[in-house]
Amino acid sequence: MAELDIITVGRSGVDLYPLEIDKGLEDISSFGKFLGGSPTNVAVAAARLGHRPAVITGVGEDPFGRYVVQEMERLGVSGRHVVPNGELNTPITLCEIFPPDDFPLYFYRRPSAPDLQIAPEHLDLEAIREVPLFWFSGTGLSEEPSRSAHHAALQARGRTTHTVFDLDYRPMFWDSVREAREQYREALQYATVAVGNKEECEVAVGETEPERAADALLEAGVEIAIVKQGPRGVLGKTRDERVEVAPNLIQVINGLGAGDSFGGSLCHGLLTGQSLEETLTRCNAAGAIVTSRLECSTAMPTTEEIDTLLAGGDPNQGQTVEQMLSALRSRGTGQEARA
Repeated sequence: MAELDIITVGRSGVDLYPLEIDKGLEDISSFGKFLGGSPTNVAVAAARLGHRPAVITGVGEDPFGRYVVQEMERLGVSGRHVVPNGELNTPITLCEIFPPDDFPLYFYRRPSAPDLQIAPEHLDLEAIREVPLFWFSGTGLSEEPSRSAHHAALQARGRTTHTVFDLDYRPMFWDSVREAREQYREALQYATVAVGNKEECEVAVGETEPERAADALLEAGVEIAIVKQGPRGVLGKTRDERVEVAPNLIQVINGLGAGDSFGGSLCHGLLTGQSLEETLTRCNAAGAIVTSRLECSTAMPTTEEIDTLLAGGDPNQGQTVEQMLSALRSRGTGQEARA
């Protein structure tokens, strides 16, 4: 790949998503295999928009680990910073799909996952210092040695523009909210951008009301605070500007992956110098498009598809849910599934 412009760090694995909806896992007989893990999906989303990302992560020395690296590179993400682990299996994640708003996730990452075994000695600190955008998530702070690796990366980079903290709080990865809050507050010292929903902001800065949460993040030193408000859209604030963008109306099929698509567009907006309003408008649209599709990584939208939705068109070209399912089954899982 050409010179990298984005490095993300954190989770990777295999998503086994049902090719049937409105059923519990106990009743589902067919699944699709897709690349997964939030920071990895963010990198894929950015690659779809023309960027050159890489992911610092770990995979098992197993067939799923080989698949993760192959699929990552097929989708435009460099695997040069992937660390193989001979002791742990590549994790899998399953979900159930009950549109429009119920999408239970089941993580198989015990006793740990290779991406949480990334250690300081695995890091290319020069690359982390020099890359135009560095993206990290809260989950990577939940366990050693990943926690120490994140601190080493952040200390090497300093508070360099653009250093983006995806608050990404997953309770199952933490012993307590108090432990998470301590780690989040330390990491905020290095972030120039922080993005999260209201619940994640409560963990990070003790505030759920969007205005106060954004202000608290700015007081912690970030340059841009972004608070996702669900059906109320998204709030973005700097010390001089306040922007609130309404959500897009779209048929929701699978809400998983919307935040990662949002993240890829956020990377794009930051790197291309878009205004805060344009960035968040396009982030919202990108997230909405993924909710209208069945999978995550291979569902990330192109620039043209985002433009289509913002112009009032249909980025899915009229495909029904059944047509999407049929395309996934006939083309093979983990492959592009759109006409």
